[in-house]
Amino acid sequence: MEHHGPQGSTLGNGPQARRSYSLLVRSFRHRNFRLFFAGQFISLVGTWMQSVAVSWLVYRLTGSSLALGAVGFVTHLPVFVLGLWGGCLADRRDKRWLLVTTQVAAMLQAFALAALTLSGAATVWLVGALAMVLGVVNAVDMPTRQAFVVEMVGKEDLHNAIALNSSMFNSARVLGPALAGLLVAAVGEGVCFLLNAISYLAVIASLLCMRLPPATGCRAEEPMGAHIFEGLRHAWQDRAMRGILASLCLASLFGASFMILLPVMTDAVLGHGAQGLGFLTAAAGVGSVVAALTLAVRPQSRGLGRIRVLAGMGFGATLTAFALSRAFWLSLCLSPVLGFFLILFFAAANTSLQLRSPDALRGRVMALYAITLVGMAPFGSLLAGGLASLIGAPATLAVCGAVCGLGVGVLAATLPAGDIPPSARAS
Repeated sequence: MEHHGPQGSTLGNGPQARRSYSLLVRSFRHRNFRLFFAGQFISLVGTWMQSVAVSWLVYRLTGSSLALGAVGFVTHLPVFVLGLWGGCLADRRDKRWLLVTTQVAAMLQAFALAALTLSGAATVWLVGALAMVLGVVNAVDMPTRQAFVVEMVGKEDLHNAIALNSSMFNSARVLGPALAGLLVAAVGEGVCFLLNAISYLAVIASLLCMRLPPATGCRAEEPMGAHIFEGLRHAWQDRAMRGILASLCLASLFGASFMILLPVMTDAVLGHGAQGLGFLTAAAGVGSVVAALTLAVRPQSRGLGRIRVLAGMGFGATLTAFALSRAFWLSLCLSPVLGFFLILFFAAANTSLQLRSPDALRGRVMALYAITLVGMAPFGSLLAGGLASLIGAPATLAVCGAVCGLGVGVLAATLPAGDIPPSARAS
């Protein structure tokens, strides 16, 4: 049995391991963030359960893939249309109480969906209408939630908190659908909706238990339109911010093709069915969590611009390689790399945007982030589906990967990468 002396590797690695762990969880020093993290994780598991159950319900009611796409489109479209309005509200109101309001509204939407489904009264039109209601709620909730993070942890730990939130989101993305699959098979979609409604109580309770200083949101008498224009003007005049948002548009429009066309690639190209799809999806999720944790252990936010550019170009190159793969084992190896690069790109962009934003404009800037990340996704889905019907799924993925990787590279060459300005770095 090997024995390590005083200079042995066991003891030598101990301090380094403890330092890495302390860097990883340093946002948990903040009581408010601990509360938020716990409540949000429970709620996100429920949200992913509902997302999967809605898909099952719509397909069961219609048997139509077109109906599935339409419901997904109306869920995300309000974020594109109303996102800036939601970001303006975040800058003008108390963010904590605005989040309580959106969570209560989302809870009521889930209860309504559960009641319709359990009573047998659900129709695809009612489900679509409720999906649009949730989209309107998300148009306010997403920018407010993103802008609220800095109020819980401060700028010093912001990149760590964003990375931990990303790991939480992707962990819930693995757990929620798995639970939904079991519950839908055992007791039906209605129970998933009911459990999701109940899960909102956790995040509402966490928000109510926080101890926060008095809100400093802008309550100016200026019209909301003027405030929205102020946010747009700031994002346009900051060349680095403009480059980050443009690259996010590229990644959302062309990167969305991966998840949209993954079932086609798995079945028609790689020759594996639902089980293969599950393995590829889970592998991408593992890569996403690893990326988030990689960012979380970074001691500082400097260099995020370079990381974002390299991750975007890496995602494009890997997506092209995935499109060319005809072996399931190779695709399974590439999936976690895709998940890793994509989440590294989005998390680095999120942090850079937040740290470049003045406090008074952060809600509006994060609304632009939500619009480019979520609001563009329906258009990316339509683009991927339409192009795949013309040239096939593999060629579509190859084109999207090339456009994404080259586009991010060209933007980085013509605009600043978006590293954090010295004035925004915590001391």
